Amino acid sequence: MSREVDIFLRAGFSPRYQEAKLAFPTSEIWKRFRGTGTELWLDTGSIEDAEALWVQEFSALTTNNSLLNREIQSGRYDAEIPAMAALLGPYNLTERDWRLEFAFMLNAWHAMRLVERFEAYVSVEEHTELAEDVRGAVEYARRYYNLCPERFIVKVPFTPAGVLATRQLSREGIPINHTLGFSARQNYVVVRIARPAFVNVFLGRLNNFVSSNDLGSGVYVGEKAALASQRVVREIRKRYGAGTRQIGASLRNGKQIVDLAGLDVMTMPPTAAQEVAAGNEPADDIGDQTGGEYTAGVRKDLDARKFRLETLWDVEPELVACVDALENENLDGFSADDLVDFFDLHGCGDVLVRWSDEERSLVELQGKIPRLFNWEERLALREIGLDSLMNLAGLASFAADQRAMDDRVSEIAVAGRLYHV
Repeated sequence: MSREVDIFLRAGFSPRYQEAKLAFPTSEIWKRFRGTGTELWLDTGSIEDAEALWVQEFSALTTNNSLLNREIQSGRYDAEIPAMAALLGPYNLTERDWRLEFAFMLNAWHAMRLVERFEAYVSVEEHTELAEDVRGAVEYARRYYNLCPERFIVKVPFTPAGVLATRQLSREGIPINHTLGFSARQNYVVVRIARPAFVNVFLGRLNNFVSSNDLGSGVYVGEKAALASQRVVREIRKRYGAGTRQIGASLRNGKQIVDLAGLDVMTMPPTAAQEVAAGNEPADDIGDQTGGEYTAGVRKDLDARKFRLETLWDVEPELVACVDALENENLDGFSADDLVDFFDLHGCGDVLVRWSDEERSLVELQGKIPRLFNWEERLALREIGLDSLMNLAGLASFAADQRAMDDRVSEIAVAGRLYHV
C-alpha cells in the first residue's frame, strides 16, 4: 500500500529548486536578522499568508496538527480527500490505520505544495497518536523523508517514545525537528540522547501560563527559557559534536523576534513577522541577544519554586548525572517505559513523567494553558516540572485539533460514499 500512496502523492509534484525562491524579493530588515546568525522560518501552513510575507531571506515553513486542521476545515482539500479515500478503500484498514494513513497523506500533500511554491524546507508533523508509538513514529518519519528528502524535516514530539524514535531516525540521517519542548533541561536530554536537527522552546505559551494563572505579567519568561536552552545547545554542540540547532517557537509578536535575534532559528507566525516587516520594531535594535539574559515577569511576593519555574531554564546536576549514566546503557534496547523508569530511578522522574489517564483527561479539558490550581501540589512535591506539564498540555491541544481534522476527513469520505468508517 505504501508504494501506491507514494506514487499518488508524487504525481504532479514538480519543485523548481534554485528557481522558485528567486521569484520573491529580498528584504533589508530580514537581512539584518540573518546577519545575527538567525535562520528565519514562517510558522504557517497557509499558502496565502506565506505569499504575503515570503522573501529570499526566509528558508522554511512549519506546519503542525493545528495549522493543517485549519486548512482542512477551510475546504481546501475537499476535492482530494475522496480520491485519497478511494485509494485506501481496497486495503481494509483498521480505523486507527486509516486515520494515520490519511493524516500522512494530507500532511505530505500540503507540504509538497509548499515546497513547490516557496522552494522552502517544510517541517511536517506526524499524527498525534504516534507520540507514544516508537515503531510507528519511525515508520512514518521514514516515509515522509523518502517523499522529499531535499526539503522535508519531520516533527517528532518530546515524549519518552518520541525521544527514542528521534534517536533512531537521527542516526539514519533523517532531519528531525524535536517539537513541544519548553525548557533548557528537556532540550539537554534530547540533544544528548537523540541528536535531532532541531529542538524547540514554545516560549509564548510559557508567558501565557504565568499571566493566565495570575503569577505575574509573564513577560520574558519564555524568552529567558529560550536563551537558556540556546546556551545549553551550543555547549553540547561544542563538547559532544552534536549538530542540533535551537528554535524559538510559539512567538506572539514582533518584539519577541527582535528580543531573540541571534537564536539559531526563529519560526514566526505571520502576524508577528508582519509587525517586523512593517517597521513597527526599530531596525537599530536588531542585534545578537543571545549573550544576555532577561528578567522573568513574575510577582515578587510568590515563591517561584512552588510552581517549578526554575525547570524552564536550569539544568540540574542530578539530570546531568542521569544522562551520563544513561549513555552507559544499551539505549537501543530501551522501551519508552524503560526510559521513564530510568529517569525515575535516578531522581529525575519529573522530567519524563508517567501521567495517569485522569491527569491526561484533566489537562485536555484545560487546553494548552493548564490551570495552576489543579497541579500545584504535584509541582510543589517535585513530582512534575512546569516544563513537563506544559508539554503534556501542548500535546493534548494538538491531539484535539487532530481529532477535529480526522472527523472532517471522515465526513467528506463518507459523504462521497467512497469509504465508510
